[in-house]
Amino acid sequence: MGFNDVLEIVGGLGRFQVINTAMLLIPMTFMATHSFLQNFTAAIPAHRCWIPGVDNSTINSNQSNLGAFIPQEEDQNAKRCMRFTNSEHLYWKNGTLRKETEPCKDGWVYDRSAFSSTIVTEWDLVCNHRKMRQVAQSIYMAGVLAGAFMLGSLSDRFGRKAILSSSCLTMAVSGTCAAFLPSFVTYCVFRYLCGMAFSGIVLNTISLCLEWTAPRGRTLVGTLFAYGFTCGQLALAGIAYVVRDWRWLQFSVSAPYYIFFLTSWCVPESARWLIMNGRSHQALRNLQRVARINGKAEEGKKLSEKVLVSHMQSELSSVKRAHSPLDLVRTAGMRKVTICLMLVWFSTSFAFYGLGMDLQNFGVNIFLLQFVFGAIDLPSKLAGAILMSYTGRRVTQAASLILAGVALLCNAFVPQEVKMARLVLAVFGKGALASSFCCAYIYSSELFPTVIRQSGLGVVGMTARAGSMVAPLVLMLSEISPIFPPAIYGIAAIISGTAAVFLNETSNQQLPDTIEEVEARSKKKELQKVIYKEEVPLTQSQKPHHVPKRHLIDTV
Repeated sequence: MGFNDVLEIVGGLGRFQVINTAMLLIPMTFMATHSFLQNFTAAIPAHRCWIPGVDNSTINSNQSNLGAFIPQEEDQNAKRCMRFTNSEHLYWKNGTLRKETEPCKDGWVYDRSAFSSTIVTEWDLVCNHRKMRQVAQSIYMAGVLAGAFMLGSLSDRFGRKAILSSSCLTMAVSGTCAAFLPSFVTYCVFRYLCGMAFSGIVLNTISLCLEWTAPRGRTLVGTLFAYGFTCGQLALAGIAYVVRDWRWLQFSVSAPYYIFFLTSWCVPESARWLIMNGRSHQALRNLQRVARINGKAEEGKKLSEKVLVSHMQSELSSVKRAHSPLDLVRTAGMRKVTICLMLVWFSTSFAFYGLGMDLQNFGVNIFLLQFVFGAIDLPSKLAGAILMSYTGRRVTQAASLILAGVALLCNAFVPQEVKMARLVLAVFGKGALASSFCCAYIYSSELFPTVIRQSGLGVVGMTARAGSMVAPLVLMLSEISPIFPPAIYGIAAIISGTAAVFLNETSNQQLPDTIEEVEARSKKKELQKVIYKEEVPLTQSQKPHHVPKRHLIDTV
C-alpha cells in the first residue's frame, strides 16, 4: 500500500487532474521563448563601419559612393569590420591600387529591415565584441544551471508550490528589468536571474503534475508537459515576427508571469510531499478537496490522517533521518540511476541547444526556421509518447538518443554546399532530441524516490544546463573544420543512448518513495510478492519426493 492507493480513492485521473495540469502547463508555454529568445534579441544584422559625414542612420544610405570608403569582400559585399583610412596612403595588391584600411572607429551602420533593434545594435556587439552575445547566452544558461542546483533542494525542503510561485515572480520582475535597464551588464545580471527562475518553474511544474496523477496517466501528463515547451517555440516565431524591437520582445515574454504568479497560489501543494514532511493534516484537506472536484466527496470524507499515515508507514519511517544530495550517489542503485541520467540529460541538452541556438548560420529566414524547428517537435513527441506506452521508457530513451546521434553524425559528412540535406538531417536530429527530452522528464521523475526527487531532478537538470553552456563553445571548432561540431554532438548522443539501456523500466509502476525501494528495484526485488500455490494439498501421507508446483506472481 502507498500514496497511489490513496490517490486512486479520491480520483487519480479525473476533473481535478485536468484543471491542475492546465494551470501548471500554461506557464510552460513561455518557457521555451526565454531559452531561444536570443535567436531574435541577439540577432546579428548586416553591418559596416559608420562613415562620418556620409552616413545618417541606416546601412542603405549613400550606397552609390560606398566603395570609396569601405573595402569589399570577394562576394562584393562591404566588409563588416574595416574601412579605408582618411589618409591618401596607397599600395598595390594583386595588380590593383589599394588604400590602407583600419578597424571601425566611429561605430557601425546596421540593416534594420528585419529587426528594428537587437542587443547587438544596442551595444555594438560586433567585430571584436561579437563574442559578447554568446557570453550573454552562456550567462543565462549559467543561471539555469545554478537554479537547477539550488532550487531542487529548496523545493524538497520548503515545498513545490512555494518555489514555483517565487520563481514565477522572479521571472516576471527579472525579465522586465532586463528589457528596460540601460546597460549590457544589467541585462546579463537579470538574464541570469531569469535562468534561475526557469529551473524553478520547470522542476516544480513537472513534480506537481506527476505527484497528483495516477501511474496510468503519467505518460499523458508528461507528454503534455513536453508539448508546452514545443508550443513556446512556435509562439516565439510569431511573437518575434510581430515585435521586432528587442526590449519589447523581452518584455512581451516576461509580463505574463505576473499573472502566472497569482494563479500559482491556486495550485494545491503536493499531498505526497506534505505527508512525507509531517503535515498530514494539510495533506488530508488537499485530498478531500481533490475528491470533491473529482465527484468523490463521500470517499474523501472517509479519509483520515490515520489512514494516510498507515498507507505510507514504510515511507514515513524512512524519512526520520535527513536526506541530502549525497544520497544520490551513496548507494549502488542510486549511483547507477544518477550517473546514467546525468549522461542522458547532458547529451540531450548539449546537442539540442547546439542545433537550436545558431539558426542564422543555416541561411534560411530565421522566423520560418524557428517555426520549423518548433513544429518538428509535434510529431516527434507524439511518437515518443506512443513508444513510451507500448515499449516502455528505457527503449524510448535509448532509441531517441541513438537516432539523433546517427543523424548528426551523417550531417557532419554532408558537404556544406548541400544545404537542404544538412537542414533535413538537422531537423530530424532536433526532433529526436525533443523526443528524448519528453521521455527524460517522465523517466527521471519515475526513477528518483520522493524523498530526494527534487534534488535528483535538480542535479540532472544541472548537467543539462552544463551541456547547453558547452554547446556554443563546440560551435567554435567549425573554424578548424565544419565536421567537428555535428560529429561531437552525434557521438555524445550515441554514448548517452547506450547508457540509458542500463536503467530500470518504470512504465506503469508506482513512484518510488524511498531510497530502499530504488535499491530493491535495482536488485530485481522491486515490489514483487511471492505467492506459492500448491496444486497438490500436503498431507501426512504425501511422499517427500512429491514437490508441489509453485508460481511466481508479480503483483506490481
